[in-house]
Amino acid sequence: MSALSATPFEGTGEEWDRYAAAAAGSTHCHRHAWLEVIRQAFAHECLPLCARGTDGELAGILPLVRVRTPIFGHFMVSMPYLSYGGPLGPEDVTRALADAAVGLAERDGVRLLELRAAGALPLELPAARHKVTVVLDLPTASEKLWNGLPSKLRSQVRRPEKEGIEVRFGPDQVEPFHRVFARHMRDLGTPPLPLRFFRAVAERFGDDAWFACAWLGGRPVAAGAGVDWQGETEIIWASALREVSRSAPNMLIYWRAMERAASRGMARFNFGRCTPGSGTHRFKLQWGGREVPLFWYRWGRGAAATPSPHDAGYGLAIQVWKRLPVPLTTRLGGWLIRGIP
Repeated sequence: MSALSATPFEGTGEEWDRYAAAAAGSTHCHRHAWLEVIRQAFAHECLPLCARGTDGELAGILPLVRVRTPIFGHFMVSMPYLSYGGPLGPEDVTRALADAAVGLAERDGVRLLELRAAGALPLELPAARHKVTVVLDLPTASEKLWNGLPSKLRSQVRRPEKEGIEVRFGPDQVEPFHRVFARHMRDLGTPPLPLRFFRAVAERFGDDAWFACAWLGGRPVAAGAGVDWQGETEIIWASALREVSRSAPNMLIYWRAMERAASRGMARFNFGRCTPGSGTHRFKLQWGGREVPLFWYRWGRGAAATPSPHDAGYGLAIQVWKRLPVPLTTRLGGWLIRGIP
C-alpha cells in the first residue's frame, strides 16, 4: 500500500470540490453536493474518505455511501443512484482509498462494496463492465451541431415542434419533470426516485443542475434532467409518456439539451448510462456519439451485484407494479428505491 493512508474526510465541501475540479478523471459524481443530496433525500450514512500529503493538502478522495435497508440488505456504494464515483487521485492513492473502503466493508459485514468508475483504475478488484455511456463531442456553436446531424434525425426533431410541443428549462420544471418521470418508471415496472431527491439536486447544484419538460396542450409529456461539470453536460434521467410516443417529444428534449450545452460552451454531451445492445443504447448512438465503457469494481461476501428492479427474481413484482396506480407507485417507490442504489 502507498505510504499515504486513507482516512475519513473532515474538511469542507469547498475543499473537496477544489480537489475534484483539478483532478484528472473526475466526474460530476465526485462533487460533494451529491453526498449532501443523498443524505438529505434518503438519510443514508455518507462515509467520504480522503488521503492527505505531508503538507495536509488533499491527495485523493473517495465519496462513499452506506445503503442499508431491511428488504435489500447492506451495501457500500460510490456513488449510489449514479453511474460514476470511485476513488480519485494518483495510482498509489487510488489503491489506498480502495483498500480503506474494502477494510470498512469487511469490518462492517456489508454484502457488497461497489466502486463505480468512468474508466479503468489500477485496482486488483474485479470489475463489472455491463454498462456503457455514450459521449458526443460538441462543436463551438449549436448551428454546427444541427448541421452535423443526419437529415432523418433533424426531421425527427422537427416533428414534435410542428405538433406544437415546446421545451421549457428551469427550476420550476422539477415537479412536472417528476410527474412524467414517475409515470414512465411505473410503466417500466421500476420504483421512481422521489420528488424530494430532485428538489435536493436543484437546491444543492444550483445553476449546474438543469430540468427540462416538453409541453403539449398544457401538460408535460416528456422530461429530462442532468448536471453540468467541467465542460460536460450529462443527461442523467429522461422520460416520455407512451401515449405521445408518435410525436417523439423525447427527440426534442435531447436536442434542446444538446443545444443548451453547446450554447453554454460545453465540450461534451454525455447521454448517460445504458446497457449495450438495448434500445436505449441504439437511441443514444444515433446522435453520433462514442461509447465509453464503465468499470464497476466490486468486493463482497453475500451478493454478486447491487440490487436492481430488473433482477430475474422480481419478474412477477414488475408485472404487478405496472398495473398499480401512479400515485401509489410514486408514494411507495420513494421508500423502495432507497435500498436499490
